[in-house]
Amino acid sequence: MKYFVTGVCGQLGHDVVAEIVGRGDEAVGSDIQPAYTGVADAVAGVPYVSLNITDEAAVRRVLTEAAPDVVVHCAAWTAVDAAEDEENIDKVFDINERGTGYIAKVCAALDCKMIYISTDYVFSGEGTRPWQPDCKEFAPLNVYGKSKLGGELAVSGALEKYFIVRIAWVFGLNGNNFVKTMVNVGKTHDTVRVVCDQIGTPTYTPDLARLLVDMAGTEAYGYYHATNEGGYLSWYDFCVEIYRQYGLSTKVIPVTTAEYGLSKAKRPFNSRLDKSKLYRAGFVLLPVWQDALSRYLKDAHL
Repeated sequence: MKYFVTGVCGQLGHDVVAEIVGRGDEAVGSDIQPAYTGVADAVAGVPYVSLNITDEAAVRRVLTEAAPDVVVHCAAWTAVDAAEDEENIDKVFDINERGTGYIAKVCAALDCKMIYISTDYVFSGEGTRPWQPDCKEFAPLNVYGKSKLGGELAVSGALEKYFIVRIAWVFGLNGNNFVKTMVNVGKTHDTVRVVCDQIGTPTYTPDLARLLVDMAGTEAYGYYHATNEGGYLSWYDFCVEIYRQYGLSTKVIPVTTAEYGLSKAKRPFNSRLDKSKLYRAGFVLLPVWQDALSRYLKDAHL
């Protein structure tokens, strides 16, 4: 099977390509950079195409030439706070909605499968009940969430052979993330303040990559939620476990979102994602997040 993976210079795109290569399948990686930038491992030897997904003609040309069986679309604008800036809003929608739509249209023309990575931010983030993957009660709180919802609708409107996979709290080796940030802060501070009223579950990109490639080999199309197992927790809980596993004595002080008060974009309080549909569809669930964190800290050499 041949895969085309966007966003290969990021955390998830890199790990998807690594998983594909590890299984002996064919992959083409792409990102907007002129050449691959990222961890110098097996992925660096994979064919790479520089692609601006907001250029419809380029998307059509590159994907048609590649002729993949599956497109795994990981590329996105993910700077949530910067997305709120007036000068960035059009660009955010160009990338997350319109660019995704261009890819979806070409996938439809090529009759190939598409996996689109979305987010819990498409929901309101209210209440305590876990969000179901087929829930259509969309109410994104910020520009990023609205643009990702636009991408979802572009995919579902253009294709039948699609997987829309919502994730949350992502961390991986090839880029910056909450774990890396908190370890670095913990090394230089005696105390840190971390939000305790936003609840969700982390997602480790190598574990997610395995699931996505598993999905690509099936026809179990539709909407899914995918994070690591291990229950729901707050960012405060996550930070406490990071420091425990890393061996830092930094004191973690729980604060409310209102008390923290630094974010430009509104964040969801309820990022609980129900993942039982994965099990019902026959997919192997991701390991518990505590184990994922342990593996990340071992491999990241922070």
